[in-house]
Amino acid sequence: MDAAGDSSLIDVLSVDDHPLVREGIAAILAAEPDMRLVAEATNGREALQCFRQHQPDVTLMDLAMPDVDGIEAIARIRSEFPSARIIVLTSYSGDARMVGALKAGASGYLLKHTLRRELLDAIRTVNAGLRRIPPEVAKEIAEHAGAETLTARELDVLRQVAAGRSNKQIATDLQISVSTVKAHLKATLAKLDADGRTHGVLIAAKRGIIRI
Repeated sequence: MDAAGDSSLIDVLSVDDHPLVREGIAAILAAEPDMRLVAEATNGREALQCFRQHQPDVTLMDLAMPDVDGIEAIARIRSEFPSARIIVLTSYSGDARMVGALKAGASGYLLKHTLRRELLDAIRTVNAGLRRIPPEVAKEIAEHAGAETLTARELDVLRQVAAGRSNKQIATDLQISVSTVKAHLKATLAKLDADGRTHGVLIAAKRGIIRI
């Protein structure tokens, strides 16, 4: 039987907007007798199209991509194909991004610096119907498991702060009072356990709550 018709192979879809990452993944998979790369995509929109066409066994999904990001792509794929098995491959170690991806339906989560060491085992594990969350990722999630979630308005204010906007400018942009901006910011800093605006932005960025 030729490779195209070999059902024993694990069909893999690779989704990443960086060509070098895709090339690296392709090279790793090419050396494995039980895997084949069936398609590549550069953003979440292409990922859904490729999934519909190839219906791979395992999808490797980056998070930070243009057009449609990885978390939204995971949610769309899983909405249409509930049994889809998706492993997140990302440079982001923030717990908020991790939790977002897992809630969207990811079956595994790998940091890109561990790919050469853990990718193949993760693919085989997830293909077998199991989840793969490395200890360092699980630890990051557990550390903030009891943390309060920021409200949509608190996120709006924090993103404006990260952009260097003053309270008055934020109030004008969001059409709320300056006192309301201050109240949201105070609540946000308390939830993040931050001692000031800059510290709050840095913590939120590290945790993947906002991107700067």
